[in-house]
Amino acid sequence: MSDRKRQEHGPPRMMGGPGHHMMPGEKKRARDVGGTARRLWRHLRLHKSRLAVVALFVALTTGVGLLGPYLMARAIDRYIIPGDLPGLADVAFLLAAVYLLTSLSTWLQTFIMVGATQRTVRDMRYNLFAHLQKLSLRFFDSRTHGEIMSRVTNDVQNVSDVLTESITSLMGSVLTLAGVGVMMIVLNPRLAALSLVTIPLLVLITSWISKRTRRGFREQQTRLGELNGIIEETVTGARVVKAYGREADAMEQFGSANETLKRAAIFAQTYALVLAPLNNFVNNVGFAVIAGVGGWMALQGLATVGTIAAFVSYSRQFGRPLAQIANLYNTIQSALAGAERAFQVMDETPEIVDSPAAGSLESPRGEVVFDRVSFRYEPHKPVLTNVSFRANPGQTIALVGPTGAGKTTIVNLLTRFYDIASGRILIDGTDIRQWKTSSLRSQLGIVL
Repeated sequence: MSDRKRQEHGPPRMMGGPGHHMMPGEKKRARDVGGTARRLWRHLRLHKSRLAVVALFVALTTGVGLLGPYLMARAIDRYIIPGDLPGLADVAFLLAAVYLLTSLSTWLQTFIMVGATQRTVRDMRYNLFAHLQKLSLRFFDSRTHGEIMSRVTNDVQNVSDVLTESITSLMGSVLTLAGVGVMMIVLNPRLAALSLVTIPLLVLITSWISKRTRRGFREQQTRLGELNGIIEETVTGARVVKAYGREADAMEQFGSANETLKRAAIFAQTYALVLAPLNNFVNNVGFAVIAGVGGWMALQGLATVGTIAAFVSYSRQFGRPLAQIANLYNTIQSALAGAERAFQVMDETPEIVDSPAAGSLESPRGEVVFDRVSFRYEPHKPVLTNVSFRANPGQTIALVGPTGAGKTTIVNLLTRFYDIASGRILIDGTDIRQWKTSSLRSQLGIVL
């Protein structure tokens, strides 16, 4: 495509684009994890009544779940060792009721959370799409359509997939961690202190891996957007691809982008998946130490068998939420990577904005004047320079010229798809910037 052709139709947009078109401020915002999380929370809290109910069920589930090991310790010390079968049957029935209530409460919190999450994502998707309708053509000219579509679909859906389970799991893990910690201290302060030894190691592992997964998920979402851009433009331009025999080039471009996405996904998923085994290893080591020390204490008469059994169970519960929080941290990185890309579009400012005093254009006579109009799509590449002409009411005007002369640009400026750099465009003697764009365009007929 010649430079003149590019000037005529706007910024160059190769099929699939030369790469990701970074939006203004993207690099800065991509690192603002806290800011992205706070913006996502502002969308979620619009459904705070549902979230409050979810929190109530999470607390109920956690509290009831903590009764299990306590009842088991009571059964061992009071009924199993003394051989009291009727009492054991009562405790077994109570344990069954506890676990049944836990399952029911877990299902209810998940059901309510799904509704809150989907409403949040629905609103985000709608707001994002509505904002796209306000943005100027320059925004769409400088980005592939598939990349924009990826932000509305893939990135927002990524937020949906993660939030549906992550919020309830995170709340449950924090409450379980606090509850188990209290129960362990009540049962045996010494063993409770011993179980805390593995926490600093878990924190270090999680911190080291999370930095890499956050970068990996961000890169994965970006490369997915690029791939979607290539697919969208190849499919919509299928006639052009076939007419000019560009199938091999299209395959090569797709293959390169697909390979880049694969590498980014491997990087992100590898670090995300390695965290769970590492945390499980650390937790199992801590569990073995507690079981060994607890067994020795039981043999020495420093604690009852039931107490040690309950403590071992609590220690397992204590390690599980730590590993779950670590895994959720990685999962949430994926949601934040998608959310920040959606918010970047929402942060784009429309280039064409009506002035507060803009009026409505009604029943125009049809006099159009270009008065020393200059315009350029890209810096250092002027398209129109001091162009002046007049079209009288009822007059038929034809714009004739070679490719790149500025014919389409004149129409784009008259309809205010773009704003001029200097000069004036008048309709019936009034600058078009004094009319509302919706009113101006309603008086114009355009056949693209």
